[in-house]
Amino acid sequence: MNTIYLLTMEYISTRGKSKNLQFEDVLLTGLAPDGGLYVPKEWPLLNYNELKNTDYHKIAAEILHPFLSSFVSYNDLIKLTENAYRSFETKEMAPLVQLEENRYILELFHGPTLAFKDFAMLLLAELFDLSLKKRNEKITIIGATSGDTGSAAIEAFKNSQNVNVFIFFPKGRVSEVQRKQMTTTDGSNIFPIEIDGTFDDCQNIVKDLFKDNIFNTEVKLGAINSINWGRIAAQIVYYFTSFKLLKNDLVSYSVPTGNFGDILAGWVAKQMGLPIKNLMIATNENDILSRALKTGIYSIDRAKATISPSMDIQISSNFERLLFEAYDRNSLSIDNLMDNLKNSKEFKIEKNALNFIRNDFLATSITEQETKECISDVYRKTGYILDPHTAVGYAASRSLDDKNGVIVTLGTAHPSKFPIAVEDSIKIKPDIPDRLKKVLNKTENFSKMEIDLKKIKNFISTSI
Repeated sequence: MNTIYLLTMEYISTRGKSKNLQFEDVLLTGLAPDGGLYVPKEWPLLNYNELKNTDYHKIAAEILHPFLSSFVSYNDLIKLTENAYRSFETKEMAPLVQLEENRYILELFHGPTLAFKDFAMLLLAELFDLSLKKRNEKITIIGATSGDTGSAAIEAFKNSQNVNVFIFFPKGRVSEVQRKQMTTTDGSNIFPIEIDGTFDDCQNIVKDLFKDNIFNTEVKLGAINSINWGRIAAQIVYYFTSFKLLKNDLVSYSVPTGNFGDILAGWVAKQMGLPIKNLMIATNENDILSRALKTGIYSIDRAKATISPSMDIQISSNFERLLFEAYDRNSLSIDNLMDNLKNSKEFKIEKNALNFIRNDFLATSITEQETKECISDVYRKTGYILDPHTAVGYAASRSLDDKNGVIVTLGTAHPSKFPIAVEDSIKIKPDIPDRLKKVLNKTENFSKMEIDLKKIKNFISTSI
């Protein structure tokens, strides 16, 4: 393999108050004890022209091994990635579809839950099981979801003997299909919980549970949200594979963005040597990231319910990882920014840090009407049906000119997961894949809870 990296990679917290860890402990820990997010101490370098494999799972092992080398051998990682991705319905795994001249969709929805989260979650499940079997331990995974993370996690871990999964999702803020994918599983270790609040409320519950060291230790908490570095790492791969397929040295990506994990993976790929031109942060009307890049002020507003619900987020957790880099890895600065966010619901990004971010990222916000018009326009011209999240990304991509080269929009979900929004846009219901039809006909089983940490802790403790 033509990679350059430390033989044993260490991970550091963005807040600087937790000890350095190796990959296995980062995987199982999720959020750092100081409230920060783990990042590699150094970025490995890789020559994408010298990737020797063609099968997706083998390319994944080649790209990911530097991050995991202290935990699993290269040959064993190939076996893990093969197991993780055997349930995908297309050999290409992440095929490119050309819609217009120099504009492509990278289809990331051919996994079991028809969303891009499958790429990371299925691999995460393999890695968790490997570690926990070796340690003869069990773990309690908690996660917040705006839709697709929860269903992907439940699908990935539903047969695990070592993991109990508690997923918090916001009442009325996920599509019916997304909810049923979470609430119809037969797994006895799966606990979907509907929270009377927003996604940000669900995410805050997860963070508060992790900060309770006594409870954390008692139930052995682990995380599968994109606060877990393993999630980000797995998503790096399809930037490399798509870039390689295009055979063009000038490529930009437009990424439907909520919690900032998927687009951060593209930025990491760039740090590893992939010569990406620009990364477009495509937001819906929940435009905190677009506003932040334009004004330098990261200011929390009330989350709006939209037809692209997985992006209805105000606190983009993974943005902290980028800020850490933008502030030259000064953890004290990040600590201060996060304190300001907690106390004042906003912070100001310093000029040098903002310029650092703007060097790689562009950002734009797409309205509900623009999203529907994009779905309609693309269908009328090409016959291709976009889901509303991918439509946000594709609409945003149209603001990029020829200087950005070939433009790839990440297709994050199958349109059948959002049939109401699609039908409202093109007056046609998208075809429902067989694997989804089975889910829709099952009986739902889930809990409903208020935002009450004491009750939630008790529910988790008595359920495992």
